Amino acid sequence: MRLVLLGDVMLGRLVNQRLKSATPAFPWGDTLPVLAQADLRFANLECVLADGGTPQPGKVFHFRSDARNVAVLTAAGIDAVSLANNHVLDYGTDAFRETLPALDSNGILHAGAGPDQDTARRPAVRRAGRTAVGFIAFTDNQPDWEAGPRRPGVYYVPADGNARDDPRARDLLALVRRTKARVDLMVVSAHWGGNWGADVPPGHRHLGKALVDAGADVVFGHSAHIFRGVEIHRGRPIIHSAGDFIDDYAVDTEERNDQSFIFCVETSGGVPVRLRLHPTVIAGFQARLAGKSSQRIATRMQGLCAELGTWSGWSAETTTLEIPVGS
Repeated sequence: MRLVLLGDVMLGRLVNQRLKSATPAFPWGDTLPVLAQADLRFANLECVLADGGTPQPGKVFHFRSDARNVAVLTAAGIDAVSLANNHVLDYGTDAFRETLPALDSNGILHAGAGPDQDTARRPAVRRAGRTAVGFIAFTDNQPDWEAGPRRPGVYYVPADGNARDDPRARDLLALVRRTKARVDLMVVSAHWGGNWGADVPPGHRHLGKALVDAGADVVFGHSAHIFRGVEIHRGRPIIHSAGDFIDDYAVDTEERNDQSFIFCVETSGGVPVRLRLHPTVIAGFQARLAGKSSQRIATRMQGLCAELGTWSGWSAETTTLEIPVGS
């Protein structure tokens, strides 16, 4: 079974304007054939899908895409998205409530935010053949957006300390254990940390390992605009940051927030055995395969992985960076 994981997909602002005349497939550029090879596709949706709502005061950036642009997700065959991030309530709860039926009516599962606390924490489960895959999504951004018993919001869990010392982190680990008991492959999506810097925060490393110990087969981190290294713990990959996949952001020429990967997890019997990373770049509001820049981008990731004790190797034949995992 092949599972594709994509970093931040932001369809608002200038991307939204471009979509008024472009087809829903446009933002995916030439990556669609790679996405089509997967059995399941998961992404962090870094915007709200709505036609209404009011920009929330006190925030600098507000990301909203027309509700009809859910067709962008269906064009790529996206099966599930994380809503646990710092933009899902950019236009208030009314706009958020438009997003949920837009996803539901198109068969796109979601996790990490909801009309109440229980829904925000609820795992999404989808089958790929005989393999049941569970998705849990949380964020340590926007603590003021934490969902309550009768309050819409995100599944908030702090990720900057010892996971076993915080009751919310302990609850998350318990949820992972319960969910793993009923699925074959357990993916935990973590929208954590700040926007910049290639170094992995110690709290992320600690929580990532605790999630694996609790039963996560893949920890999929994002939030930072740049990619960070992959760590292997007990034969399970911890992708500390996937970076940005689609957006309209200005490019930092040092940190290169326009560079990322299609993260393809190959499994056997519900166990990850290999990661294949297809280098990508963002250009003209599109995700594109990196082409001649692929090996250079991969070499940067190799260095970041090596700092975390992870071996990786470039395959010229498949133009991917390969990371063996598994027990």
